[in-house]
Amino acid sequence: MGFPVLICDDSMLARKAAQRALPQDWNIEISFASNGKEALDSLRRQQFGLLLLDLTMPEMDGVEVLEQIKAEGIEVFVVVISGDIQPQMQQRVMALGALDFIAKPVDNLRLLKTLQGFGLYRPERLVIKT
Repeated sequence: MGFPVLICDDSMLARKAAQRALPQDWNIEISFASNGKEALDSLRRQQFGLLLLDLTMPEMDGVEVLEQIKAEGIEVFVVVISGDIQPQMQQRVMALGALDFIAKPVDNLRLLKTLQGFGLYRPERLVIKT
């Protein structure tokens, strides 16, 4: 069973872009949510190791999701991927516990460095036998 990842964005294209930004050699099991309410329902039912979270969504936005995660003590690493790049918003989500804030479109290298920096992903080492 792979490392459980939840991708939450109201745009199917953005969910797929986030999925493609994850390392191809990473053994993960991906689930999707199209709004914050769905994401919280999933987080309450199942343990996830990583949540890639948009901020601007209907029903429940990403900030509300982060507030609920904190209030309920849900253990999950969160990386925010959003088009709302205002410095005060970045500071707010980081104060709520996000590991990083990545502007859309997702910067694959930045995401990779964040995942590696927090020990969530280590590239598979190739062993060349001679």
